Amino acid sequence: MRALKLLTLAALAVGVPYAAGAATITVATVNNSDMVIMQQLSTKWEQQTGNKINWVVLEENVLRQRVTTDIATHTGQFDVITLGSYETPIWAKLGWLAPLNDFPASYNYADLLPPVKTALSYNGKLFAAPFYAESSFTMYRKDLFAAAGLTMPEQPTYEQIESFADKLTDKSKQQYGICLRGKPGWGENMAYLSTLVNTFGGQWFDTSWQPQLTSPAWEKAIQLYVTLMQKDGPPGAAANGFNENEALFASGHCAMWIDATVAAGSLEDPKQSQVAGKVGFAKAPIEVTTHGAAWAWAWALAIPVSSHQTAAAKDFIAWATSQNYINLVGQTEGWAALPSGTRFSTYSNANYKAAAPFAASVLAAVQAADTKHPTLHPVPYTGIQFVAIPPFQAIGTTVGQDLAGALAGQTTVTAALQAAQSSTVQTMQQAGYIQ
Repeated sequence: MRALKLLTLAALAVGVPYAAGAATITVATVNNSDMVIMQQLSTKWEQQTGNKINWVVLEENVLRQRVTTDIATHTGQFDVITLGSYETPIWAKLGWLAPLNDFPASYNYADLLPPVKTALSYNGKLFAAPFYAESSFTMYRKDLFAAAGLTMPEQPTYEQIESFADKLTDKSKQQYGICLRGKPGWGENMAYLSTLVNTFGGQWFDTSWQPQLTSPAWEKAIQLYVTLMQKDGPPGAAANGFNENEALFASGHCAMWIDATVAAGSLEDPKQSQVAGKVGFAKAPIEVTTHGAAWAWAWALAIPVSSHQTAAAKDFIAWATSQNYINLVGQTEGWAALPSGTRFSTYSNANYKAAAPFAASVLAAVQAADTKHPTLHPVPYTGIQFVAIPPFQAIGTTVGQDLAGALAGQTTVTAALQAAQSSTVQTMQQAGYIQ
């Protein structure tokens, strides 16, 4: 009893509420900058609760593999997992996730942006809480554009993007006209390439679920991408995902970058970016249609039903996705660094609006992304940069490898698309979608 009393007094002395039966939870997350901040600030939650966190921080493709394996086999390795708009409704339907519809009233569910909340729900219940949400847009160096006498329109076309990239590439200075994702993965290169194909008028499947990867729209879109990147992109682009391109842009090597809206906060943070204050923002480029030109995604936190620490896991998620946490980021990391795209209150925050010139553009992009009408022609699926069916994770990964091969010059675009079509047909047959 004396030892217990001393422990309690020690906890109170440092401002930590004593928690009988304090838990240790294992949190799996991606190594994006916002999640790195979450990891750093989580010591405050540990101090408040007496609980501890075992962090597993992984590169995006590895995270997806580890989390998918763990949750599908119910091994219970993780108590909190980082997942997205694609996995949440599929895994909730399979009964793999615990519902998150009973947070305290202070959590304020009504503050969550409706498109984000809907994407992370199943049968009216929230199964993953949004940490940040994003669309995609065009980021560009205002200083380089001005020096070259160029003007980025609010809504650029791919023809304009190609022209700008040619004029702004100066490889003698390691200045590249454009940086785009090349690293293979359904959530890496295929996230961007799906939007490119969409705006060229293409689609993954027709209304009978027949794959369409050898269509003229796919051929034109991927040929533009490969040609553009080989002329005006950085060397080794087939190995660059979101984080690698963010580092290239932030260090001054990219004149343009078409990617996630969440990158804006890092690029405008002088502690992380050498080009802070020099970045402009425009809509994602279009070709023949605006449908599906910009994606819709949320990185979110969820609890596998296999977790043995559900109460502590739920408390952590409620803390990490709350308005209070968002304000904590602003107070400690700078207001431009707030996790974006999840709450109305973020966009009415005067400190954030003053520090983040991109705020209105991000909010508009997130709210405008239409996951129910992602393509020019009718399709049987929802999702813009992914197809919301279970086989897509495997399909997107395989196709991403084929197209990374074309980008690296290991094969032609036509041959890569033929291989992608063949493997996709086979997977859809095995899954029972087509004969």
